[in-house]
Amino acid sequence: MKVFVSGATGYIGIQLVKRLIGSGALVHALYRSESKADLIRLEGVKLFKGDIMDTKGLASAMEGCSQVYHVAAYAAVWSKDPGMFQRYNVDGTLHVIETAKAAGVKRIVVTSTAGILGHSDQKAVNEESPVPSSFFTLYETSKYDMEQAIKRLPFAHPEIVIVNPTRVYGPGLLSKSNGMSLMIKKYLAGKWRFIPGDGKRSGNYVYVEDVVSGHLLAMEKGIAGERYVLGGEDISYNQLFGYIREASGIRVRLYKIPIALLFVAARGMMLVSKITGKAPLIVPSWVRKLTHNWIVSSEKAINQLAYKPISAKEGIEKTVQWVISNL
Repeated sequence: MKVFVSGATGYIGIQLVKRLIGSGALVHALYRSESKADLIRLEGVKLFKGDIMDTKGLASAMEGCSQVYHVAAYAAVWSKDPGMFQRYNVDGTLHVIETAKAAGVKRIVVTSTAGILGHSDQKAVNEESPVPSSFFTLYETSKYDMEQAIKRLPFAHPEIVIVNPTRVYGPGLLSKSNGMSLMIKKYLAGKWRFIPGDGKRSGNYVYVEDVVSGHLLAMEKGIAGERYVLGGEDISYNQLFGYIREASGIRVRLYKIPIALLFVAARGMMLVSKITGKAPLIVPSWVRKLTHNWIVSSEKAINQLAYKPISAKEGIEKTVQWVISNL
């Protein structure tokens, strides 16, 4: 079976490609960077240089494929060109879907984000939660707009299933998309010294291999037109660092930074970015998210897809050991 994967050189994409070829599939992998392509130059992978904005290149890469995993996204906290979020995440996704339709692809799994479900100060959010009155970031806005654009498509084939991962972490490419593993690496080296706010706000963290499993299960069992949250466990920052300490045996003194101070720092970084054009480390919208809980339910995926995420404690232990072995 031939399977097309966009975003194949990204954090989730690399792990997905490896699982697919491990199951015997021939993967048609789209890539832009030669150096990143080296990460998936594997037996069972056919590489296609291109971009999801290039429909001609997409058509060539999808030829003969029966399934598509659209993992590629423009995921950033800031951009010199804010329009990139809509162009890449909405228009680019429609390019992938329309090309897949023309190629006779049967099913597509599209990767979105659980961030569009909104925060959860009262109870856990899920696929049926009311749409938030607004979103914190342009990335979340574009992913919501992407899902709405998919709903408005005037055709039923290919069948499309959407998955919404929460905060993904674990072994793999150390990139912005794998920020938690980067944080763990810095903690183990004594270079991470703070907890945002009082550390009591909770978020949902999911191990990367569970996210990959969720994609495969969504392709196999997901109902066309439905979306499935792929989450793990809800834990606070205090619990998170407690698990990291326990797994590593390393105790680094951490300082709790008041949210108000983080706002000041974020605004200052934004001013610098406007002058230099360089991306800020943190932005005000990210800081605002820290004032809420982000508790998420994965019950739909668990019940309908037989999705089985591991605990945060186990996942962090695996990640810490991986980081230590790769220091």
